[in-house]
Amino acid sequence: MDPEGTVARRRSSLLPWLLLLWSGLALGTLSFGSSPHGVLHDLLSEQQLLEVEDLSLSLLQGGGLGPQSLPPDLPNLDPECRELLLDFANSSAELTGCIVRSARPVRLCQTCYPLFQQVANKMDNISRAVGNTSESHSCARSLLMTDRMQIVVILSEFFNSTWKEANCANCLTNSQELSNSTVYFLSLFNHTLTCFEHNLQESSQSLLQPRNYSEVCKNCHEAYKNLSSLYSEMQKKNELENKAEPGTHLCIDVEDAMNITRKLWSRTFNCSVPCSDTVPVIAVSVFILFLPVVFYLSSFLHSEQKKRKLILPKRLKSSTSFANIHENSN
Repeated sequence: MDPEGTVARRRSSLLPWLLLLWSGLALGTLSFGSSPHGVLHDLLSEQQLLEVEDLSLSLLQGGGLGPQSLPPDLPNLDPECRELLLDFANSSAELTGCIVRSARPVRLCQTCYPLFQQVANKMDNISRAVGNTSESHSCARSLLMTDRMQIVVILSEFFNSTWKEANCANCLTNSQELSNSTVYFLSLFNHTLTCFEHNLQESSQSLLQPRNYSEVCKNCHEAYKNLSSLYSEMQKKNELENKAEPGTHLCIDVEDAMNITRKLWSRTFNCSVPCSDTVPVIAVSVFILFLPVVFYLSSFLHSEQKKRKLILPKRLKSSTSFANIHENSN
């Protein structure tokens, strides 16, 4: 008889009693300081109670919530393939944690791009057949195409779609490093937030008085203007580079940073940026407003006012001329 199989069967038979014990603890019928012997004494023998305690302790101390190693009895996996899967699992766990931690405020692209590149490399190691050996093809087929779910493929596609949706490539260079414009923008962003915080500390004099943000608007105007101008330039450059792809955005880190700054500036501090094109806009508006008046006035002045003229018949005109000549001769 297989001793390991016997132990496994005994443990599986004790699982219902273990669940009963945990349910009692969860529902409050058992206190954490009480011993299970007094509760299950009538149902289980002393040996079975000890085995339930050992099984519970082994499950709690086994670290089963985050597997750091793979089960040793995986079918159809050689050691090299098992190592590839373990590398992908650990890299995926690190990238998932980085994505969640960088969700608010969004720091996804600038924080997680090394881990994303690492996961992509691990996936390439799995999908790419090393040489032409049948073992390498068997490993890729076992990990990527054996079952209906294809967990590894789904997880890799999730990371790729998240990275593409965030448009992190817009913040990075071809060598997968932060671009100079992104680094400069983030530097101006941090400088602007530092200016906000510094002037807020100086303006907070009393809790009873209403907050006055005039110092923030005055002293941080130049920093906010520089940041906003740089963001507009980055948008224009992105539109020129992606004419064939309408609706493209900057990377999510840059967009979220600008949205945060604008919300603080306009809604929280109630600041406003004076527009430098105010005079030309007013002049054009006035010109368009008076254009109909100028049109009708000019048409009235330049139109010919024709008076009615009396047209005499030819006979009457000749007799009148003869009478005038006769009078002159006399």
